[in-house]
Amino acid sequence: MASRLQQVTSHLLPSDNVANKVGVKSPEDVVIVSALRSAITRARKGPFKDTLPEEILASVFKGIIDQTKIDPAIVNDIAVGNVLPPGGGATNARMAALYAGFPESAAVNTVNRQCSSGLQAVVQIATAIQAGLIEVGIGAGVESMTKNYGPASLSPTSEKIADACPAAADCLLPMGITSENVAAEFNVTRAKQDAFAAESHRKATEAQKNGWFKEEIVPIEATVLDKEEKEHKVIVDRDDGVRPGTTAEKLAKLRPAFDENGSTTAGNASQVSDGAAAVLLMKRKTAEKYGLPILGKYITSAVVGVPPRVMGIGPAFAIPVAVERAGLKLEDVDIYEINEAFASQAVYSIEKLGIPFEKVNPKGGAIAFGHPLGATGARQIATLFPELKRQNKKIGVTSMCIGTGMGMAAVFERE
Repeated sequence: MASRLQQVTSHLLPSDNVANKVGVKSPEDVVIVSALRSAITRARKGPFKDTLPEEILASVFKGIIDQTKIDPAIVNDIAVGNVLPPGGGATNARMAALYAGFPESAAVNTVNRQCSSGLQAVVQIATAIQAGLIEVGIGAGVESMTKNYGPASLSPTSEKIADACPAAADCLLPMGITSENVAAEFNVTRAKQDAFAAESHRKATEAQKNGWFKEEIVPIEATVLDKEEKEHKVIVDRDDGVRPGTTAEKLAKLRPAFDENGSTTAGNASQVSDGAAAVLLMKRKTAEKYGLPILGKYITSAVVGVPPRVMGIGPAFAIPVAVERAGLKLEDVDIYEINEAFASQAVYSIEKLGIPFEKVNPKGGAIAFGHPLGATGARQIATLFPELKRQNKKIGVTSMCIGTGMGMAAVFERE
């Protein structure tokens, strides 16, 4: 299977853009001026459980405006990744932008490439800037899994197509079963999965203790209803899914969640969460014109398809394409933010590529603090740049698997 995928993706590699080259500054570079996120909270239990997605997203938008002091009128277009809301969340996104202070002249659209939606939104804006269609834009993502997650969010599908095409039928597999398929097919043991999950919590606990998330999180005031339906105002500035003291031994006691003979549990899979993130992009010459600080630049990205039944392996095939397209080797990358949809697929992807585990998710990942589907791709960028700065490193990659069998990855360089 690996060789077949390599054949399919080999044509995706060349990139001869004059801008966005690693190690070379150009006025035409697409740069990141600000990348912020909300805290990520547990769906139905956390402090965002009574907050609508447009309210979370609007607060992050306001955070971008407050941090950069930009005139909101310079923003031409906003793309928002989300997965679950009715109507693609288009109304929610437009309401959030207007409420945050962007003028009616700032266009808004939503994009759904499932778990990579937030990254796809950022890449869409970066590509529009590269093409000269817009000058300034925001790529963002939001998800309230409290409000929209569940069987009711699934659309009817064609039995005729599913019956005639096994791969199409595999698109309907529950994500947990695809995790079990990865674990079984590639021999990712329960012990490896639990050890990886425990390490995610350990790293996230250390990051919280040391204040390493403060630079990326916008504190948000939320209203929470208690059991008596009384309102309480709280400031949400901390990921609430992180569990200090989590160990592989404790996780080993949990029962499988999807297959009684399987190895995927609630403890070694990502949490169901609420949250939002946003990334402000423009050309280098535009940032310099407005006197804005530059965090870094977008280099390139890649999306590839993989078999739907083992959709979690996507990063193992998207990352090499993006990295080679950037003119780099895997070992040139300093930090990898690889989404932890499930420990099985994250471990497989890391081992398949031979990436040192210490380079991956140094502040923990979705197993520890959650995976609000449409927001994760933008959240990873907000997490990446402060960590590159803290470690005094340059090159970062973000990546994730995508439901129905895909992977996406993007390469960034810190200034």
